[in-house]
Amino acid sequence: MNLKTNLYGRLRNTKLAKKHALMPLFEAVINSIHSIEESSIDTSKSIINIEILTAKQNNLNFHPDTPEIIGFRITDNGVGFNDENMKSFETLDSDYKIEKGCRGIGRLLWLKAFSEVHIKSVYSDNAKFKVRTFNFNTNGISNLSVDTIDIDSKDNNKTVVTLNGFFKEYRASVSKSIKTIANKLFEHCLWYFIREKGVPKITISNDTETIALDDIYKENIHSHVLSESIEIKKNVFKLTHAKIRTKAKRPHILAYCAASRIVIEENVSGKLPGLFGTLHDEKGNFVYTCYLNSKYLDEKVYSERTGFDISEKDEKIFSKSEISISEIRECILEHSKKYLCESLDYNIVAGKNRIDQFISDKAPHYQSILSHIENESFIVDPSAPDKKIELFLHQQKVEIERKLLEDGHQVVDSYDNDLDGYQERLTRYLRLAADIKQSNLVNYVLHRKIVLDILDKVIKAEKEGRYVRESLIHEMLIPMGKSSNEIDYNANNLWIIDERLVFHNYLASDKTINSIPITDDRSNQRPDICSLRVYDNPLLISEKQTLPLASITIIEIKRPMRNDSNDNPIKQALTYLKRIRSGNVETANGRLIPESENIPGYCYIISDLTPSIKEQCELYSLDVSADYMGYFGYVKHYKAFVEVVSYDKLVNTAKERNRAFFEKLGLPA
Repeated sequence: MNLKTNLYGRLRNTKLAKKHALMPLFEAVINSIHSIEESSIDTSKSIINIEILTAKQNNLNFHPDTPEIIGFRITDNGVGFNDENMKSFETLDSDYKIEKGCRGIGRLLWLKAFSEVHIKSVYSDNAKFKVRTFNFNTNGISNLSVDTIDIDSKDNNKTVVTLNGFFKEYRASVSKSIKTIANKLFEHCLWYFIREKGVPKITISNDTETIALDDIYKENIHSHVLSESIEIKKNVFKLTHAKIRTKAKRPHILAYCAASRIVIEENVSGKLPGLFGTLHDEKGNFVYTCYLNSKYLDEKVYSERTGFDISEKDEKIFSKSEISISEIRECILEHSKKYLCESLDYNIVAGKNRIDQFISDKAPHYQSILSHIENESFIVDPSAPDKKIELFLHQQKVEIERKLLEDGHQVVDSYDNDLDGYQERLTRYLRLAADIKQSNLVNYVLHRKIVLDILDKVIKAEKEGRYVRESLIHEMLIPMGKSSNEIDYNANNLWIIDERLVFHNYLASDKTINSIPITDDRSNQRPDICSLRVYDNPLLISEKQTLPLASITIIEIKRPMRNDSNDNPIKQALTYLKRIRSGNVETANGRLIPESENIPGYCYIISDLTPSIKEQCELYSLDVSADYMGYFGYVKHYKAFVEVVSYDKLVNTAKERNRAFFEKLGLPA
């Protein structure tokens, strides 16, 4: 094949994603490793040096800390570009070195990311030394020269490959940090460090620093590496298990390799019970990587070495002969589980202890579901934050509740079909149901405890002597500007005032009176909170049902310690009550409700007992409570019960009502 004739077409059909911008460099380094393997040089004396080439700075664009990378220079002392290797280079898709997995694609990747490659190679030829130099770009090979040279016996073969003109679109996706580039190169070449043959001394440098990949290996890799071979559908796969010790956060990896090069790194964290976060053994923490090599993968790898021509799942037609990625993964992970068994068990126990501690300290409402979570589901990173632990437990509870609902239907359906097993299934179902309901109850009580603790804090003066606005307290009781149809049942904390207020037929928070559906009054006045209850008389024998209003409750909230004689919350609440009663009150079906003027009214005023509030209470002839923390009375003219509750009494009374529940849960009351 003529290189010049077909180069443009091959480049057009060669793909290189931006995220693989360093692949041309990796290919050049792997070529150097192979070149050294072909030579007779001792591995201990072999070298590969990589230089990061940066742009010269000028006064208009000076960034000394982050110079732009414009290329790389790779130097090795391998066999070099002798006649045989040069012939292979000139031939696209060459079969030369195919036993090493080489497909002749590396030099095409060079031209995908770099404008030109310059090569100078000193090699041995029949006891003589020759130097071959040439340029390689989209026009093919140019400026080719071969000369015989005299060199000292101390000198050795030397090949320098310079990748010039790093294209901006690829350069932008590459870190300028030499440490990051060195780590990525190390990860790509890691197989060569682990294998028995060893690897040449590889260094990478820029203008200020040099990093040896040997040092990265010593820092990150456990001395014990286990290799084993397995068979999947008559295809042999070699597994290399490695423990990588690094301070950098990285996942557990299954690395699919072709021609001893990493092609795909798959994150397998969480794919085995206990395989999450960092693992632990007698020498400390580590992350796990398994390298997978096989002739099957060599045959299936894409020419660009960025993936495999293998289906993710089994295809039924070819399932007996073809192997899927999922099948490979499942088989490999079984062997990974054996290799990591002690570390996985350690993580599982630590994860369970983390859950137990979290439930004990912060979430006792999940205690009752623990016995219903299967052991295989306890895949929890012991270092996970509370948020993730809470989410995990919530997901488990949702799944248990789903199963509870499903089992409930099965129990009912099996009553007529299998009477012998019915009692056993019913008992099992009721036991699970009791635990779930207990969890819900604990959660509800814990929620009350937290709300009261917060309310107790917000009613106190801040450091500057200021008090919170009444809107904050309003939001704690019920969201402002909402009605029953807009908020969840659990968002209602009116139990703090009166347990009966939890149950209502219609509730409006900070809504105008004309928006309340049981009145036609056009007033734009806004009671803080209005609660309506409707009687449903089940004993009335009639086709027509009458739903009279049982009560109207108005709640007014004032800022803690507010003392304003011009502000009369009692009068405001009674005025709202009167306007609601004066409207044409109807049921949801549009039926008039009789005697709406006589509907019982309850007005709660949440306010500290400042002098102005006490004066208003006396004006309406309200009686002071026995503990002197509130006022109560019946205002005959408005046919309404009025209670003024101080913030201290509000919190203390709510705590007293719930004290028994808090103590049962071991919560401080």
